[in-house]
Parts: sequence; C-alpha cells; structure tokens
Amino acid sequence: MIKTLSIVFMAVFMLSACSDTTNKPSDTGFHPTIFRIHKGSENKIMFRQLDTVNEIRLASGLLPLQLSEQLNAAAKTHSIDMAKQQRPWHFGSDGSSPIDRVARTGYAGRMLGENISETYENDTETLQVWMSDPDARASILDPEANFLGFAWFQEKNGKIWWTQLTGS
Repeated sequence: MIKTLSIVFMAVFMLSACSDTTNKPSDTGFHPTIFRIHKGSENKIMFRQLDTVNEIRLASGLLPLQLSEQLNAAAKTHSIDMAKQQRPWHFGSDGSSPIDRVARTGYAGRMLGENISETYENDTETLQVWMSDPDARASILDPEANFLGFAWFQEKNGKIWWTQLTGS
C-alpha cells in the first residue's frame, strides 16, 4: 500500500509541474510562483482534483467519491468568504460552520470534513499539503465519504482560497 501511495504522490507531483505558472515580484522581496486559473479551465481543475483524490482513495482500499453540486456550492461560498475575510479558517463571516453552509445548499447527506488553504499553489500541490496533514488526510480518506465538493476563489494578485468538502 505504501508503494502504491508513493506512486500516486509522484504522479501528483509530476502533474503539478505541468501547471501554468508565472513569477510575480512583490514589494516584500517574496516572489511566489503563482498558479493562474484561466477561464475555461475550471472543469479541468475540478476533475483533476476528483481523479487524484479517487486514485489516493483506491490505493488505500476505499471507494471513489462522486462530485456533489451542493458540496461544490458550499465550498465556493466559503472560498469567496475566506478571501473577503483575508484569513483561512472554517467559520464564515456570518459565524456559520461548515455544517451550516452545507445544510444551506440542501445537501441531504452528512458533511464529514472540510479542508481549506490560502496559497499561490495549484490544486495538486494543495492536495499534497492536505495529505501530509493528519486531519485533512483523515477527511479525504474517510471510509464513510461518498461525495466530494471542491471550489476556489482566486484574487487578482494570484492568491487562491481552496475549499474541499467530503460528505456521506
């Protein structure tokens, strides 16, 4: 199983090297590599995330997930809200929790986990970081999960606010 997970991570790493990036100078001397999300690539990113998560789950002996429109909507709402608040955290500016946001979409299942990130990195690099965090990893590999929600908001400066939700 470890060998299979290593192969999956290597594939994710190689895919991330194929991303469209630009270097953008800043006043602070910090020069992040910025992943630009271009109009029309939304579905490509969405399905790359789903496919990679499912490869990781299958390598761990778990069933694959399906995308959920409701979880995607809750993830999008939270990504936009985090950008407005300028902080990555699990509570909305209105005090809502991930469970509240998922319920507002009419999702019939149970929300199991929420992973968030504030970064200039692409989706595959962000997934690698989540997989190295025990709590985020547990959410992705939750055996009760059947559905995935995934969305982002990119600011003009290139910063991306990613949100991933799992549900039963």
